[in-house]
Amino acid sequence: MKKFLMCGSIGWCMEILWTGIHCLPQKDFTLMGYSSIWMFPIYGMAAVIGPVSKYLKELSALHRGSIYTMGIYFMEFTTGSLLTKFQICPWDYSQSPFNYKGLIRFDYAPLWFLAGLFFEKILSDNP
Repeated sequence: MKKFLMCGSIGWCMEILWTGIHCLPQKDFTLMGYSSIWMFPIYGMAAVIGPVSKYLKELSALHRGSIYTMGIYFMEFTTGSLLTKFQICPWDYSQSPFNYKGLIRFDYAPLWFLAGLFFEKILSDNP
């Protein structure tokens, strides 16, 4: 439970920083970041990276990061599909040319790759 709460909190902070930085192209220097309460448990699910990483420890960072990216995409699509059924999905990527059903963005792969390795690192440092 502790790792779930830690991952949820870190994910929330990362999302708020990411959305705040996206104000810069519009010259909005308030850097107002945002998220949704729904995102906390979604990011909290990153806690599964800890036990999974033990099975992947012999693989290169490229392979581990790629596996984490696929897992993140799977969970993003699955949770997004569920939330969309209830019309409460907090994201819509349909304006991006690299989207799939408005729920995932393939141009975010490098970010999810790094996020997966980041969560692996913090989860291995926190028993």
